This record gives sequence, structure tokens and C-alpha cells, in this order.
Amino acid sequence: MNIRVLAARVLEPLINHRGSLKSTLPEALVQCPTQDRALLRQLCYGTLRDFYRLSAIANALLKRPLQAQDQDLQALLLVGLYQLRSMRIPAHAAVSETVEGTRELNKAWAGKLFNAVLRRYQREQEEIESSLAQDEQFQYNHPLWMIDKLRHNWPDHWQSILQENDTPGPMTLRVNERSLTREEAIKKLTQNQITVTPGQHSPQALTLAEAIDVSKLPGFSQGLLSVQDEAAQLACILLDAKPGQRVLDACAAPGGKLCHLLETQPSLCEAIAVEMEPSRLEKVRDNLERLKLSHECVLHLGDASARDWWNGTPFDRILVDAPCSGTGVIRRNPDIKLLRRNEDILGLANLQLGILDNLWQMLAPGGRLVYATCSVFPQENERIVERFVKLHADAKSLPVPLTCGIERPYGRQLFPAAGEHDGFYYAILTKDA
Repeated sequence: MNIRVLAARVLEPLINHRGSLKSTLPEALVQCPTQDRALLRQLCYGTLRDFYRLSAIANALLKRPLQAQDQDLQALLLVGLYQLRSMRIPAHAAVSETVEGTRELNKAWAGKLFNAVLRRYQREQEEIESSLAQDEQFQYNHPLWMIDKLRHNWPDHWQSILQENDTPGPMTLRVNERSLTREEAIKKLTQNQITVTPGQHSPQALTLAEAIDVSKLPGFSQGLLSVQDEAAQLACILLDAKPGQRVLDACAAPGGKLCHLLETQPSLCEAIAVEMEPSRLEKVRDNLERLKLSHECVLHLGDASARDWWNGTPFDRILVDAPCSGTGVIRRNPDIKLLRRNEDILGLANLQLGILDNLWQMLAPGGRLVYATCSVFPQENERIVERFVKLHADAKSLPVPLTCGIERPYGRQLFPAAGEHDGFYYAILTKDA
């Protein structure tokens, strides 16, 4: 089996703006021999991470673009260029396997073209890339609309955001303090030759020196540890749930914030989680079961912008982890660069405001609502909260008590940080008693 072809088949739908890496890669991994799965992942993630830079190189090498019906070839060519540019695979193997892939795609006519293009890149890499120095998509490796929007929104931060988006984020764990302390977890991991450091912002966070398979984490299957970025762990701190309160986690999948809440506050009156997609709700259930928390939460298949699942009893705390562009987690999901469009942001903003409007009716007087996204665009973040507060006389925006990120007029914005947390936004709203 040609792993380059398998990678191209994973990437082709994404080039055509269909699906996501999470939907196309799992089936390919099933087809892939076990010993080649790490290579397949690297080819897919690496090619997507460098997509705009590789595309600029391909356009410079090709006399004319490949046809729309040949996007599988486009994907294969980018995979070939990625190997030559960023991997230690011998160049002759990278070229020959990629050229052979044209035959497996039943497009043998492209074999000579690919051989010529890849070998020219081998010979002229420095000159070709120097000629692209003024091409912003090559230079910053993002779509132009995203570069322009970040430059406009964050004139002092946009370049560092783009740079961090192209640097894989660290693997961060959350310690289940119902079962062990962070110090005990560090000792347990160290005894298993796993190097970790305590997180800087969440008291339950541990950052691994190197990412490893969760099956190798001692205590993972028993629910002692979970994988969760440190920025996401801050939701539980900001929600500040107290014993005896009713808490709602809206848009709850995959359930990390919900599980963190239940781990740290076992004396709630009731915890409700809502998710509108059955497959995503199943992931919430799986996480609760692994952590032995299923009996402490009620799951609802429902829409956070509707009320047909609500029994009318108000909540003391509401977490709104709103659907968003995901532009704060591109370093973990590089396909966002391809799949997201500038015009998507307005639709997402309208959805976010609609969800806030709906859930506000469910918050008890004196209650607290935490609004969160993994976006770095103000249109989905502080501007939503500003609009909301102006529309609701009983809503007040509180300062967000964090040291990471930057304070905004409404809420706090976190950017992806080297060796630390992902990009995130938080706002705290309270309702007049």
C-alpha cells in the first residue's frame, strides 16, 4: 500500500472544502498497516500545516494549475513536496513513491510531470523559495483573508499568532484531583520515565516534554488523567461553581470542561450537559464513563439555541463554550486553514449571540455565565459580549481574573503561546439579583 496515496485521499476532500481531518483520517488509519500509521499522520498533519506554503511552491513549479477534477493529484504533489522540504525520508524514495502514486490514482499520465517537478524542486529549492519571498501566503503560510483579518484586529500580535499556529502545541494533561494530587501525578509519571512540568495557570495542569500515546499514560484508563489544553482548563476556575448549585454546560462536547467541573466540585445539586449532535454527545458520555462520573450528570440531546430540553428550573452557573471558527487551535487542527472562510465569521457571530440570548433566560438572578470560544477573532468574542451587554440591562461583564492573555474592554483574549496554552477567549457575565 502506498502511504502517500492514502494521505492524498485523506487530504483531497479538505482541498475541496468537504469534511475535516477528524472525519477523513480515521478510516485511512484503519486501512493503513500499523507500522505506517505514524508516517500517515505526519504526512497528513504536516502537509496541512504547510498547505499554503507548499501550494505556492507547487504553483511556481507547474506551468499551469492542475484541473479541478485532479485535486487528488494536487494533494499527492503537496505530500511529495512536504517530504522533500520537511522530512528525513531519502529524496529518491520520496520522489519515486510519489510518482508511483499517480498510477495508483489511475492517472499515470501525471507520472512524468511529477518526476520532473519534484526533481526540479530538489535542484532549485533555494532559488524557487527566494522568488516567493514577497508572496504573503508563502511567507505567512495562511490564507490571505486570515492574514489580513489578524493584521487588522491585532496589529501588535498578528505575526506571533501566525507563527504559533504553525508550531505544534504541547500535550497537556489534567489531573483528576478526586483520585490524586498533582504532585502524586508528577511522581507517578516520572517513575514511568515521562517528563512533565506543572502548568502555569491551572492547578490541575501538567505539560509533557514530549507527546505520547494516551495508552502509555499510567492511570489514564482508570480516569486519573485526561488530555486537555491548559486554556480549556481555565473554564472551571472562572465558572466558580459552589456546592448545592445547578450548573449547565451548553455545547458540551467532547466533555472535558464538564468532567473537570465534576472532578473539582463533587457537591453540586445538579449538572446538566447539552449537545445537539448524537455522535458528539456519545463522546461526552464516553469521557464521563472513563472518569466514573456518569451518575453525576444528566445528558440532553438538544440545541443550545432552543429551550425544548429545559424543564424551566433556572441555573446558578452556565458555561457557554460556543461554536466558533476554531482559529485559536489551528496548531492542533491545521485543516481549519482550509475549511474556514471569511464569510463564516458573520454566521458564527449571529449563532453565538442567539445562543447567549436563549441561555440568559435560564440563568437565575445573581447567577454567573461564562462565555468561551477557541477563537482569536474579536467578532466572535469581545464584540459579541459587548453587543449582548448593551441588549440586556440585567447583564454585567466582570473582569476575568487571569494572568495569561490580554485584558479587553469585555473579557480576556488568550493567544496561542509557545510551549503553553492554545488561543482562547473568556468573558464572565452576571445577572442582577
